Amino acid sequence: MPQQSKTWLLRLLYPSNPMRKVMYDRFGDEQVLAVREQPTPTIASNQLLIQVKAASINPLDWKIYRGEMKLMSGSTFPKGVGIDFAGIVSQVGAGVTGYRSGDAVFGFLEVFTGGALAEYVVVTEATIAPKPANISFDQAAALPVTGLAALQIVDQLAAVGPGQEVLINGASGGVGLFAVQLAKQRGARVTAVAGPAGLLRATQLGADAVVDYTKQRLSQLPQRFDVIIDLSDKLAFKAARPLMKPRATFVSMLPSPLGLVGAFFHNLFSGRKHQILILKPTAAGLRVLAALTEQQLQIPVEKVYDLASVQQAYQETSQGKIKGKVVVVID
Repeated sequence: MPQQSKTWLLRLLYPSNPMRKVMYDRFGDEQVLAVREQPTPTIASNQLLIQVKAASINPLDWKIYRGEMKLMSGSTFPKGVGIDFAGIVSQVGAGVTGYRSGDAVFGFLEVFTGGALAEYVVVTEATIAPKPANISFDQAAALPVTGLAALQIVDQLAAVGPGQEVLINGASGGVGLFAVQLAKQRGARVTAVAGPAGLLRATQLGADAVVDYTKQRLSQLPQRFDVIIDLSDKLAFKAARPLMKPRATFVSMLPSPLGLVGAFFHNLFSGRKHQILILKPTAAGLRVLAALTEQQLQIPVEKVYDLASVQQAYQETSQGKIKGKVVVVID
């Protein structure tokens, strides 16, 4: 091999500016996650290099690295983990017009590819928005995935409006805490279902009534609802039907091919609709969320970890030990 080629290969394999990134080489539990040194990525003319200050943890993360969503994520390794982040623009491609080096931004990576738990990420303008000045990097990192999911559910799938009765099952989780606030902003009357530890937070965020699922069965509730949002993945549409008004909407998370087909055919013949969230993050949605933070949208970050503690962070979060959003800071 010519000396020039050898030099190029050595620079490729051993870059002078490596970064840290959380990666895994096989599906499994939190033990497969490791912090490794990787080359700091380069950017194309339409891309930006973001120095990540914080990234948040989402249930979708562990469903992917445990291999529960192979059909969508694929089985090619190594893989990164983490979807949403907040940070500072480090480099700007020649074709980028909306941002400059030093701008504070927040955004998301491709859902099933991930890689936000890293010191640097490469993005386009279509996946970021300016970070609101009134919130921290930790809070901004906690907003994209769960905030956009709640926004899509409340405004698009359920079309929540004034005077509607809305039941949110799993109201103390990341999406639930935003959904409670957004449904209240749309003028609905919200009943929040949570465990004992989440009831107070749901009330503080505006829920009109709360149900402790450890003490009361949902099937025993006397009222009927215009919208039922299941964020726990434990309430089946069949079980929810008796709680629904004749033309109510049921929204569930985590799409599967079989579930999508079943919901499609059911909706053709029934007044009670079953909608399934297929998250479609957009920069426009991020800007809506940014505007909502100026209207007192609360971002409940419950716990913050450093990058070295990422295994512990995922273990405690996936076991349900922490309610609300969990963020990993990257120094």
